[in-house]
Amino acid sequence: MSVFRIDRTPPLLADEAWRRLTDWPAHANGVPFTRISVVTPGPTRVGTRFVARSGIGPAAFDDPMEVVHWQPPAPGVPGRCRLEKRGRAVTGWAEIRVREDVAGGGVTRVCWEEDLRVGRLPRLFDPLTARTGRVVFGRAVDRLLRGRPGDRPGGGPDGRSTGRPLDSPDG
Repeated sequence: MSVFRIDRTPPLLADEAWRRLTDWPAHANGVPFTRISVVTPGPTRVGTRFVARSGIGPAAFDDPMEVVHWQPPAPGVPGRCRLEKRGRAVTGWAEIRVREDVAGGGVTRVCWEEDLRVGRLPRLFDPLTARTGRVVFGRAVDRLLRGRPGDRPGGGPDGRSTGRPLDSPDG
């Protein structure tokens, strides 16, 4: 299996980390040669569909996805979003989990876990697919959690960053 996992501890409140990680078009900013189109009207919920178009010219392919579980974080309740990949070129699933670890001093914990299958690539390549996915998606997750210039940082009660770095070497 080509399952990989990315764990981060961003200097954001849980709801802000969730907002950034579920801004589907923004994912394209962190994945090279990719653009994302949301196919269904918002807001995001179970049944929301979007397509990541990756590649250049004739080497491009579609990666259609559908939200099959949607539970935004709430006080005392972790957020969880599960996506199913519905394409011919790419199949599998991705799950995003965001929780505030009250026992850990109010730290937000993010986990992105994914099973990525690429076309007819033999299972022999699963470890390479997982390593590549961890690097590519790790960078995308980091970029999403850092935000863009002008975004209001979160983390402290006044909205300022707590200064906690992203803590994983995966990206």
